[in-house]
Amino acid sequence: MNFTTFWAMLSRDAHVARRNFVTLASQTLLQPMMFVFVFGRVMTTSGLMAEQYKALLLPGIIALSMVFTGTWAVAMPLLAEFQFTREIEDRLLAPMEMEWLAVEKVVAGMVQALVSGLIVIPMSWVVMGGVTLSADHLTLFFTLAVLVSLLASSIGLALGCSVGQQHIGLMFSMVLAPMIFFGCTYYPWQALSAFPILKRLVLVNPLVYASEGFRSALVPAFPHLSRAVIVVSLFAFDALFLAVGLRQFKRKALT
Repeated sequence: MNFTTFWAMLSRDAHVARRNFVTLASQTLLQPMMFVFVFGRVMTTSGLMAEQYKALLLPGIIALSMVFTGTWAVAMPLLAEFQFTREIEDRLLAPMEMEWLAVEKVVAGMVQALVSGLIVIPMSWVVMGGVTLSADHLTLFFTLAVLVSLLASSIGLALGCSVGQQHIGLMFSMVLAPMIFFGCTYYPWQALSAFPILKRLVLVNPLVYASEGFRSALVPAFPHLSRAVIVVSLFAFDALFLAVGLRQFKRKALT
């Protein structure tokens, strides 16, 4: 692989992201911040929800922001480059293996997902009026952040190379929306105990492990999945979506 070419493409994507920062931030952070304000501020201030709910909510919002940002940052440019602008044809002429072009997209998406996660923490803290978080598991938190950012960008790679332009709307309504609402972002996995079938079905949703993972690192007093299960599952989902994404990218590029 030509590392100079790889770095040049990564720098270009970073420049484009910086130039479109306001647009990207509004697209990816607006929905999480609305949920934070409604559930974390309005509902708790009015007394309809306990103050402790703010701490339960924040890890899920971090997971949601990272997954949504990373997926969007990779999937949407790929959809445009493959099906509208055809810009991908010029990139495929770069002096490096085809698969590394896809890896560059994934790394760029990871960076954006990590930045989103870091931004949403202070923003949510301010919007909700202060949240008590644990600092006892920072190593676990940063490890999970890397795994979740890779998950998000790998999902974006797989979707961006698999969805046709006529199915973009379906991608969000049939894939991303169910992921969000059944991803334990607004409630812990244990809250589904009254729905035993659903409780097991949601375990195929990778966002569950992202939300529960951040919950186990930042608010360990709340119920959460086993940390070992979370880490192993995230590794497995990362490998699965990355493998599918690379295969679909190569197939799409050769057609």
